[in-house]
Amino acid sequence: MRSNHHPMSTHKEVKRITTHILQEMKNRGEKIAMLTAYDYSMAAIVDEAGMDIILVGDSASNVMAGHETTLPITLEQMIYHASSVVRAAKRALVVVDLPFGSYQGNSKEALNSAIRIMKEAGAHCVKMEGGVEIAESVSRILTAGIPVMGHLGLTPQSIYKFGTYTVRAKQEAEAQKLREDALKLQELGCFGIVLEKIPAALAKEVSESLSIPTIGIGAGRHCDGQVLVIHDMLGINKEFKPRFLRQYANLNEVMNGAIKNYVSDVKSKSFPNEKEQY
Repeated sequence: MRSNHHPMSTHKEVKRITTHILQEMKNRGEKIAMLTAYDYSMAAIVDEAGMDIILVGDSASNVMAGHETTLPITLEQMIYHASSVVRAAKRALVVVDLPFGSYQGNSKEALNSAIRIMKEAGAHCVKMEGGVEIAESVSRILTAGIPVMGHLGLTPQSIYKFGTYTVRAKQEAEAQKLREDALKLQELGCFGIVLEKIPAALAKEVSESLSIPTIGIGAGRHCDGQVLVIHDMLGINKEFKPRFLRQYANLNEVMNGAIKNYVSDVKSKSFPNEKEQY
């Protein structure tokens, strides 16, 4: 019942989170909350819950399409997921992953990919994996006025190069490259950087050395924000249980139970009942 609701409360002004607001959040020490979403219904729930950033991740390749890696997902598929999410997001900044093969080694193609995501999906910005190797692509996209978020550490699009999903940058050489890459991405004009699966001490050092916000996943508490995959944190995925994941619900059990009840109600002829027909 809504009768006790003040009529104005449903129409309160929602201020869109922008890259500028994220910068202000870092400056005043307010942590940034980021979560993935890939469809309209889920994004609407995430947005309404007060999320700062919704990431339309290429993790859709895993959790939506059932692929083993993020590599198979196409630009067209990312645009489809992103446009669904954008229709739901009233408050959150919507960041979309440029998928594997749509930007590496060709800055002209990178720009075209980013433009398609902005135009066809109505997204607010893009995210790209890598450091100095993709500097030219990052610059070119930024020149077109499209905000770019970086992604360093464990970069899942390079999984075949790594050969494993273990923690990155434990050795000094790789740690030093990550420090340099982070500074380079900031210098190019990225508005933020995701740090994935790196030692907490390194993430702290990098976060403090940068003026732009860092968003961690398995990178400790000293990043300026955190991101998780929604299917993981809601316990829809049963298999994926890394150390960095805090599970906030067990929806797998809830959904499974509800569906089993439905099946048994249909079989036993208790659904639909007299009141559930016309």
